[in-house]
Amino acid sequence: MFINFGDIPKNHNLFLDYLYEFENVAEFYKYNFRDKEKYSEVFRAVLKKKTNSNFNISDLISNQYETFNSASEKTKNNIKFLQQPKTLAVVTGQQLGILGGPLYTFYKIITAIKLASNLNERYTDYNFVPVFWMESDDHDFNEVHQINILNNENNLVTIKYKDDVSDDEIRSSVGNLIFDESLNDFFNQLELNLRNTEFKGKIISKLKEIYQTGKTFKQSFRELLFWLFDEYGLVIFDPSQDEVKKVLKPIFLNEINNFRTHTQKLVYVSATLEEVYHAQVKVKPVNLFYHIENGRYAIEPVDEIFKLRRKRKQFTKEEIIQEINEHPERFSPNVLLRPITQDYLFPTAFYVAGPSEISYFAQIHPLYEFFDIEPPIIYPRSSATLVEKSVLTFMEKYDLSMRDVILGVDHLKEKILSSVAENNIDLIFEDATKNLNLIFDDLKEKLSAVDKTISDSTGRYREKVLFSLNELKSKAEKAHESRFETILRQISKLSNLLYPNENLQERELNYFYFANKFGEEFYKKLFEELSISEFEHQVIEI
Repeated sequence: MFINFGDIPKNHNLFLDYLYEFENVAEFYKYNFRDKEKYSEVFRAVLKKKTNSNFNISDLISNQYETFNSASEKTKNNIKFLQQPKTLAVVTGQQLGILGGPLYTFYKIITAIKLASNLNERYTDYNFVPVFWMESDDHDFNEVHQINILNNENNLVTIKYKDDVSDDEIRSSVGNLIFDESLNDFFNQLELNLRNTEFKGKIISKLKEIYQTGKTFKQSFRELLFWLFDEYGLVIFDPSQDEVKKVLKPIFLNEINNFRTHTQKLVYVSATLEEVYHAQVKVKPVNLFYHIENGRYAIEPVDEIFKLRRKRKQFTKEEIIQEINEHPERFSPNVLLRPITQDYLFPTAFYVAGPSEISYFAQIHPLYEFFDIEPPIIYPRSSATLVEKSVLTFMEKYDLSMRDVILGVDHLKEKILSSVAENNIDLIFEDATKNLNLIFDDLKEKLSAVDKTISDSTGRYREKVLFSLNELKSKAEKAHESRFETILRQISKLSNLLYPNENLQERELNYFYFANKFGEEFYKKLFEELSISEFEHQVIEI
């Protein structure tokens, strides 16, 4: 079953038009992902721009894989393919969420792997390699340090590694953060709240092997992806390593030398977007960060000086150019420059993107011209809600659809309770109120012939009787709800599982809630079932 994204709340019009009315947004994107007739043209254009590369991306990746002696033959072959002139990358990426973060991280990966496989079958003159770009330099700790699962009572529970940090607190790159003893508290809470199943012990043991005190976020995240997706040939890439930053020096230097031109164009495109849609990202004067003293700082130009935001340090233009040349590892791209660095390093034919990424790619396209890089086709990631058989049975019994779930708990209660009630409480008391009003109207009229004072007093007695009737209605409603207490609990479970926090399941729940219930190889089920060519939200029975 599939649901049009237009029927799902919170999706921006820019994303919806990209999917279903591309002509409306064509000025912001070079390629229409649905136009397969132009794929070959894109492939040639990407490879033509890559012929002058003075580095070997395959060597960079091989060095990163030295710690993974057990890489699959498929992965090893894919790394070797990246040396060849007719190899193209299918790239996706994500922040380093603990235990993988929300489900959609894995949906992005599966989309990239399956897309690369499909392309290899169709375009036999080329090799297509799925690549995962780890957002190791990202500094948003609050985005990555927690997961949501359902506990034994089917309540939504948030499990955190350490508390949130304030927005004002200077933070270093998440990838380099080292897990400390607080990790034990995280796993204690996870074990306490995950229901007991035949798979729980083995899964927890494996996760504790991957996530250990003394390891960094990026080490553990990388090992997690390697465990689950190496057999499919996924190439996991860490752009934060020093040797990668050395290769990126031309990009950093170009940005510093031409930031005014870049910013002017980005601001223009963003303003144009705002006329009809929204600009996903606020444009900064310089699209680079500088790393110093375990912090990551935005670079802000003031006249001919480059200052660090919230840091008493500054550079002249000559000094910052020298710093890039001598210490490129101290620099990293922001969200708008990150795709440029990615596609400078890789011959990227496709980037698999979620709704927010698709939106900010609308702002980025001028940068590709400035850096003389061919932009990839932006391919929407698969989107899905997983529905357990018991939940599906309940939905079928009461004729519920995902659209009903998305309308919220109150709508579900109203629809289900009204369908199972022998009598409709509202109608019963509506009729009773109407009849009582008729009786009092008749009494008032007849008593007026007896005594006008008594006739006028019927209003007070009417109010008393109607007040008592409302009390009776409240008691009837409580009895009605009590009678269907089991159903109400099932409604709560249904909502928490399928639309937690009034959001799509894929954005809230962690993969290991499901793996704990259905087995450590549950990802294979996802891989088989997830469609990558419908471009609608999929409902998958599990």
